[in-house]
Formats: sequence, structure tokens, C-alpha cells
Amino acid sequence: MVAGKIAGMVAGMSAVPEGRRWGGARRAVHAVLSVVLSLGSLATSAPARAVPSFDEVRQDWRASDWILLDRSGEPLQRLRADMRAQRGDWVTLTDVSPAFRQALIVSEDKRFYAHSGVDWRGVAAAAWGNLWHSRTRGASTLTMQLAGLLDDDLRPSARNRSVTQKVGQAATAVWLEQRWRKDQILEAYLNLVPFRGELVGISAVSQTLFGKLPIGLDAREAALAVALLRAPNASAARVSQRACGILKDIGQAADCSGLEGYTQLVFSRPASVMTTRDAVNLAPHFARRVFSERRPPAGTRITSTLDANLQRMAVSTLQQTLRELSTPGRSRNVQDGAIVVIDNASGDILAWVGSSGAALSSAAQVDGVTSLRQAGSTLKPFLYAQAIAERRLTAASLLDDSPIDLPTGGGLYIPQNYDRHFKGWVSARTALGSSLNVPAVRTLVMVTPRRFAQTLVSLGLPLTQSGDYYGFSLALGSADVTLLTLTNAYRALANGGTASGVNERMPARSPSSAKDRADGHPRTAVFSPQVSFIVSDMLADRQARTRTFGLDSPLSTRYWTAVKTGTSKDMRDNWAVGYSRRYTVGVWVGNADGAPMWDVSGVSGAAPIWHRVMDYLHRRTASLPPPAPPDVEHVAVQYAQHVEPAREEWFLPGTSQNTIALSALATKAPSGPLWRIAGPTDGTIVALDPDIPPANQRLWFQVAAAWPKGAVWRLDGKPLAGSARVSWLPWPGRHTLELVDASGTVRDSVRFEVRGATVNDDKRMRNASR
Repeated sequence: MVAGKIAGMVAGMSAVPEGRRWGGARRAVHAVLSVVLSLGSLATSAPARAVPSFDEVRQDWRASDWILLDRSGEPLQRLRADMRAQRGDWVTLTDVSPAFRQALIVSEDKRFYAHSGVDWRGVAAAAWGNLWHSRTRGASTLTMQLAGLLDDDLRPSARNRSVTQKVGQAATAVWLEQRWRKDQILEAYLNLVPFRGELVGISAVSQTLFGKLPIGLDAREAALAVALLRAPNASAARVSQRACGILKDIGQAADCSGLEGYTQLVFSRPASVMTTRDAVNLAPHFARRVFSERRPPAGTRITSTLDANLQRMAVSTLQQTLRELSTPGRSRNVQDGAIVVIDNASGDILAWVGSSGAALSSAAQVDGVTSLRQAGSTLKPFLYAQAIAERRLTAASLLDDSPIDLPTGGGLYIPQNYDRHFKGWVSARTALGSSLNVPAVRTLVMVTPRRFAQTLVSLGLPLTQSGDYYGFSLALGSADVTLLTLTNAYRALANGGTASGVNERMPARSPSSAKDRADGHPRTAVFSPQVSFIVSDMLADRQARTRTFGLDSPLSTRYWTAVKTGTSKDMRDNWAVGYSRRYTVGVWVGNADGAPMWDVSGVSGAAPIWHRVMDYLHRRTASLPPPAPPDVEHVAVQYAQHVEPAREEWFLPGTSQNTIALSALATKAPSGPLWRIAGPTDGTIVALDPDIPPANQRLWFQVAAAWPKGAVWRLDGKPLAGSARVSWLPWPGRHTLELVDASGTVRDSVRFEVRGATVNDDKRMRNASR
């Protein structure tokens, strides 16, 4: 009621005509004194509403972001959750630069440390000034402004700055000063006050506009930020003018030079992104995945299973390797990559790198961990595991690495691979270790695409079609998978053939064991521990890899690991996935837009990254070979015809052999018509594997019987050497091969197509025939 009278008195003073003001000066002075005394009377009374304590205000504070933490509590990523305002974390007064505190006090409340909530000298001066001057002057102290920030009813708006609100602010300010310390009042004000647009609090304005934490604000930045308090949405010219006045008041007039241009630059920065150099941005793709699943409210802190140090190392390793592949003069046209690290026992995801980042990638927002890509040769371990489990093969079984004709809807499908000089026979161990394609396809013929596809689905791979849809190309990885599901499928081999889900968040209850977290997922026994052990031993055998990769490659580690690479057709994707006793690591390298790489295979692109991450994981702890499970036999074997060196091999019970020999049928010389091309057959589609050096993928032209006298080969109208068996390094396209007699008559001809070579290989291949 008294406040209403005061409002009426002030309104009456404002309504006094100009001509009568001088005559009523004495009455005006009395009116001003009445206002001041009335304010004082009300200010000593209790506030109309309960005012929270400082601790309650701080506890209720919520940043506009939610924060992803690593497994030990270190911040990994911030994502915006509240779109109404942008607020940072609560900032203590000691974390605000002295320059900002000085500029604020000088500009907003010179006697802050002297008054008790209401600056009575300021009130009197404001009342007098409002009476005699055309512009109004405020008398709100920082404490009174804080009262408005704490109570919406006391917060003045542009259209409503009533005396009633002033009186309420004064009463609340006096109450606050009696219960809060000065540093608490100033700290709360700095965190609650709006600055410009959606920016609320010193943390948001300092990081968004100046790209630094509040402790680092200099005098010019501080003056500019403080100038926004009275006119948050003013033009750069007005803000810089006011900031210059503040700089002069604090003895920094020299900083006024170029201030308007600097202000325009600051205002041009995007206001929706905190750009501080100290902001965490280690796991953006993983954080977006968590946000899409849980929609955490602003201020939430979610503890993930990630390890910040490992995540940081993985990001750096990926970026460094891609830069090495893109050095001037040897660019390989590769921009993107992704890494996943999983703890074998618990299923905890320890690292999730979805992209190489905006500095390298043109599609940095695409998550390479969850994107579907062709698997390439990475599916072969599961194929051999199934064949061994079904007792169709052993690790010592011999497979024919020579052309195979398989009918497809478009003709004959003949996968190509490294050629063998001793009739193409290799053991299953060598075929898997050296990633030979033809033996893998022959194995799939035994297993069947339908049953193999069912096994892949049991491992958690996202096949959307039946095995018949993929056909025999499924052996070479024609199905699409994600890095996450593929890596977790390899983890199943590391865990004795049992597949289970992964963990992305740490449980609320702590502590919890790795076994407890693993038990939280359904478990599927896809392979037996014995089969998984044998396949793991094959993948860990560096001697078995020498046919294709040599002894010294990124796949070889100083500790026990089992690993496989893969490259999709046209070099669009390459992979390296493998495991130690404790960890499984998956790496994908390629381009998010699907563009092919230039001469980059799994062993040259993804494998070096895999190797470096594994080295980091085992920098202090070794990875020893796993012990053999019960019911596997370790038997010495030797090969007839010296197909492979003698060795000791692992077998399932009842499948062991001491001597591995070729059958008479396998060694029998071919017979048939004299003038017939035996290979390639008509309609052949030659699928090159970009994961294997081109020189090791020659196509053989051969006749069905003895070489006719005077005959020559002719390819696309050009003569080749005249012998019964000629090797040729293929290049992409459709080709016609002719067998011509001495008179120039074409006695037989076939048409075939080569697919899978890269553009950069073209010139090299065209001149490599012999």
C-alpha cells in the first residue's frame, strides 16, 4: 500500500509542467525525501517471498548442456540440452579475472563493498536527477539486481520498471546482505545475470564471445562484457562506446583504440557454440548416441565406459595416420576413419572415435562406428570357424587356390587371388592368414551361404538379407556391417565363441565387477571354446600371413594378438580388427561419402592404426597366448609333396591327421579337346581383392590340353606370348581372349570382365602383362 503511494508521488512529480517546476522546487525536495524515507522503511522489512540461501541457489543451478564423463569422472563431451538459454557451469568468484570484477564494480555499483544492499546516496541522487533532468538515472545496486534475478516478480522488464519493484528489490537486497556474504552475492550475480541474446552467466559469455574461461578475460574483454549488462542487444557502436567509458574509469583508456571493430568481430561469432580452447570435445559421436537414447536434461552428468586417455590417444593416432596418407605428392584420397575398443571380459566400450574430425573430413558429423560398410575379408574367420565346427575342415586341411567357376545370375563368378606355383594347394591356416579368396569361396561352397549368414546374424552382425541373396560373394564380405558390430563379433572369438552385448554407460551402483556388467546382457554360444581357440591361433600365426603380407607388417605385434584385415571392392573401405587377451580393437578407414581410396588396403590404412592402439593398451601389460581349452589335440603333421612345411597343428577331437596328402584326383593332369581355352571360362567375372598387392593377383590363360603347335594367345586384338599357360595382370573392363592357330584362325574365344581395380592401378596393370 505504501509502495502504491510512493508510485503515485513519483508519477505526480513526473506530471509537473515544466513551467511550474522551479516554483515548486521546495515541495519537490520534500517529495524526494519522502520517497527516500519510504524506501528505507520498506527496505528494512522482510521480503514478500522466501529468498533461497546461497547454497540452495548454487545447488539448483543447471548448465544448458549435459556432460558426458569418462569412467573415472573426467569430462569428455558437452551437448546442448536446453535451447531457451545458454548457460555454462557455475563459476566461483576466484575463477573470474580481477579485470572483470573491477570493471563490474566500477560500472554497476561503485559502493558495493560499502552499502548494506541499498545505496542510499545513490537513491537520493537518482531521485533528484530524475526530477531535474530529462533522462532517468537508476540506483539499483548489484544486490538489488540479484534480488530481481532470484524473484521473477521483482525483475524489471523494458515496459515495466515500477517503483513497487524497486521497493521490493530494496527489501530483498537488505535481507540478502544480512544473510549472504559479499563474495556470495557477487558470485551468484555473475552466474545468473543475462548478457546478450541467449547468453546467461559469466561462463557462457566469456567462452562464447571470447573463446576463453572467465579467469582469462583481459581489461578490454571485461569492459565489453560489462557494457552488455545495461544494453544486451545494443549495436556494436553503442556497446563499444559504453565499454570505452568503462575502460577510462578503470585507467585503461589506451584499450579504446579499435574497440568498435573488435566489438563487431566478437559479435560476429556464432552465439550457439562455446568456443573455449579448454572445452571438451573428445567423443561427439558417442555423446550424440547417448543423447538420442536417453535425452538427458540440462545439467545432467552421465558416466560412460570410455577411458579419456585412451580416447584422446585414439583420436590423435587416427588423425596422424590419415595425415601421413595424405602428404603432398602421395595423397591416397582418404579422409575418414573410426576406432572402437572393447574390454573383452566386461563388454565396456573403452574408446569410440567416429570420425577424423572437421579438419580432415568433409563429413565429420557422420559416425563411422555405426555406419554400414562392406565387410571385405573380415568375415573369413567366422567362415573358417563354422567349417571347422561342422568338421568340414581342419586348420591343416588343403584347399585348392586355383580358379573356380561358380554360377551367378550374371554369368560365372570367379574370384581371383595370389597364384601358387605348386598346383595352388594351401592349408586352411595359410588361406586364412594370407587372406586368400579362392579357398574362402570353396569353403563357403561347403558351408553354404544360407547357413553362414545365419551364423553371422547370431554374432550380432546386421545382415538384412538371406544368404542366398549374397551368394558366394558373402565369403569375400559383400554384406554390410558396422564397425561396432564387427568388432564385437571378433570379441566373441576372444571370449571362447560366446557373443554378448556391449556396455556404453557405467552402472549407477558402484563398485561393479566386469563379470557383473557382462552378465547384464544375453549370451549366445555361437562357437565352442575349442573352435574359437583354433581360429584365434590361425589369426595369430604370423608365418601363415607371409604369403600375402610378409613377416614384417603392422599385423605383427611383440605380444599375442589375433587380427584380420579386409578391403571392400573398389577400395571404398578397409578394416583391421583383432584382439588380445584383454581387448578387442576395430579400425575402419575410408571416406564417409563412399569415394574410393587410392592404393590403400587394410594392411596399409587401418592396420597401422590398429597396431598403435594395441601398443598403447599393452604399454605396461603383456598379452600372453591363451591356454588351450580341454578336448583339443596338438598333433605333429607333415605334408606330402612338400606342399607346406611340417608343423604342429591343433585339431578338434577325432579330426587329427599326421600326414596331409593330395588325392590322386587332385594331381591328375587335365585332359580334353586340344583347341579349347580352359581358363578363364566364357562369362567369367574376375573380382580382384584390393587387400592383396596387384602383382599377386595375376590371371592365368591356359588351354585344356597340350599346347597346339604354332598357337598364340590374342587379348583384345593384341597378341600375347605363345605357351600353354600365360599369366596376365588384369585391368578393369570387358575383355576378349582368343586362341589363334598358326594360320591366324581363331580356334576358341571367351569373354570375361574384370572388376575391383582402382583408377590408379589402371596404367600399371596395362603394362604388366607377361
